[in-house]
Amino acid sequence: MFQEHHHEWLRAFHLKLFGYARALCSETAEDLYQEALVRAMSAKSVPAEPAKFRIWVFQVLRNLWIDSLRARTRGLNLVASMQYVTGEGEANTEGEDAIVNRLAVRKAFMQLSREHREVLALVDIGGFSYEETGVLLSIPLGTVMSRVSRARAALLNCLVDDVVIPFPKRHKAVR
Repeated sequence: MFQEHHHEWLRAFHLKLFGYARALCSETAEDLYQEALVRAMSAKSVPAEPAKFRIWVFQVLRNLWIDSLRARTRGLNLVASMQYVTGEGEANTEGEDAIVNRLAVRKAFMQLSREHREVLALVDIGGFSYEETGVLLSIPLGTVMSRVSRARAALLNCLVDDVVIPFPKRHKAVR
């Protein structure tokens, strides 16, 4: 049963959990996140250790996401759409270059395969170790390591292909 210490543990990583939801499905992340919280809080059995609890909550969110994918593919023809937003309710104090970079990274991230997005979201957004990621995804440590490496390389390739890197102007030497 969900107790007060579980709420405290959840508060410690709730932003990373929401970041993971955004990485999986940016357009419905808030719904997925809230549904995962409701599911976790209404569970009859909840892990008693903080590390196991953290992995368990991320698994709840991931399983809900997989279920929603299965439901959509059964009932609908999935239309890919991207939303490029900088975040609701946030004060936009970033410069134009920072916003463009964030959008480019998000676009490149969404072009990765599902397995690559998932492993990068857990390691780089969720802050999980490779070992914890392996437990969460039920895959061997070596598979996690190779997926992370390949995913980062693929992300870099997407970014290099889409971004024109401006070179500084060279000044002629005065003689």
